[in-house]
Amino acid sequence: MLEEFRQTLADGLQPWSRSVQFWVRAADIYTGYKVCQLRAGLVKDVEVREAMWERQHELAADKMYSLCSELGGLFLKAAQILGKPDLAPAAWVKKLVTLCDKAPATRIEVVKQIIEKELCRGFDDVFERFDEEPVGSASIAQVHRARLRSSQTNVAVKVQHPGVEYLMQVDIHNLQAFVLFLQKTDIKFDLFSLTKEVEKQIGYEFDFLREANAMERIRNSLTSNNKKPPVFIPRVIQDMVTRDVLVMEFIEGTPIMNLGNEIAKRGIDPGGKIASMAKQKILQNLTLAYGQMILRDGFFHADPHPGNILVCKGSEVALLDYGQVKELPESLRLGYANLVLAMADNNFSRAVESYKELGICTVRNCSDGEVELLKLSSRMFDTRMPPGVTILSPFSEDSSLNKIAVQSFPEELYSVLRTIQLLRGLSVGLGINYSCAEQWRPIAEEALFKAGRLKGRDMTSRRRGIFSRIFRRGRD
Repeated sequence: MLEEFRQTLADGLQPWSRSVQFWVRAADIYTGYKVCQLRAGLVKDVEVREAMWERQHELAADKMYSLCSELGGLFLKAAQILGKPDLAPAAWVKKLVTLCDKAPATRIEVVKQIIEKELCRGFDDVFERFDEEPVGSASIAQVHRARLRSSQTNVAVKVQHPGVEYLMQVDIHNLQAFVLFLQKTDIKFDLFSLTKEVEKQIGYEFDFLREANAMERIRNSLTSNNKKPPVFIPRVIQDMVTRDVLVMEFIEGTPIMNLGNEIAKRGIDPGGKIASMAKQKILQNLTLAYGQMILRDGFFHADPHPGNILVCKGSEVALLDYGQVKELPESLRLGYANLVLAMADNNFSRAVESYKELGICTVRNCSDGEVELLKLSSRMFDTRMPPGVTILSPFSEDSSLNKIAVQSFPEELYSVLRTIQLLRGLSVGLGINYSCAEQWRPIAEEALFKAGRLKGRDMTSRRRGIFSRIFRRGRD
């Protein structure tokens, strides 16, 4: 009885303890940067200033790593977003990239109980073999490799961590309060709307029935609209899906974050021509798949962080984890297609028109507003990096956000924004600089043409070989 009381009390206090830990740590990191900003402003020597900032980034990276790894939950997802080479300082990337699939695992005894309860079958009746060590453990679930007794098929078994859903809701509410503070003090961008979309998507991730339906829908679309699908998607094992358990085809492959090491193991120069061609093929297939999902179907996988991407034989790509998928309203799908053309063609007036259509409200405080608006579009919605630039954050000191404030941003577009940012991070990690807007131009034109908003003679990208030329240009 006493032990039960202690456990009940601990469970009741956990959200409060978690909130206090978040605010103490977040305030520490924020204050450290503000103090460094003040001190650096008093130093004239550029090299000294850069050294001060580098030291601050290292200190903050250690603190952010501790926050994300120790609190887990939503903050592991934050690490996936912040640990991108194009968005965060190198010190942050080095620390946070190690947190992919590093969430604490649920004990195997509990996993077996969940599976038996959800599938209504004896564990040994279902599986001939079941690896007790998970292949990966993320914030919401962990995945085990197994072999089905009935069909002798190798499968991946995804099992939800018990009790994490409520804590992640606590985390998102704390994060929302923090970004409201940042909007008032430092960042001229509607971050709160983005966190509202995160809250909605997280709720969806706890429903594996929804995830299974999304996997089948996207796999069927990419299969029926291509001679060969640009990415592999696991098949769902029928009658083995519930809200908390998902059994699917197991796909062999190398996590994309380990690609360089795998190439070197095979005696291939990671910086050589063969490796470069393989990387181009990987990125081209991923980008084509996302262009078709977003612009043609308006229904897409919205979580392409490195932990969800496998490189298979022949440089083929597998896309995993469909907990975060997004369906765009028709108006936003076509509005975004219009913005893609604006970025691909460097068309200022079309960019302004697209912002209005998408419902992105801005306030300009500069004379060259249209130019800055197009720059801001490229920072948010394209993968290309300017020459010599390795970090392209929308919130950096030289950002167009210092000239154009984004007062409101549609929640529905956040998933597109996040997807582009993750694709850009992959391209930087692979060492290939290219424009997804240029590759997506023919898909965007086709979408607008079918909607009656573009005439056939205006579809400039129907020239043969446009994709290969885009990637050759990106390589150069």
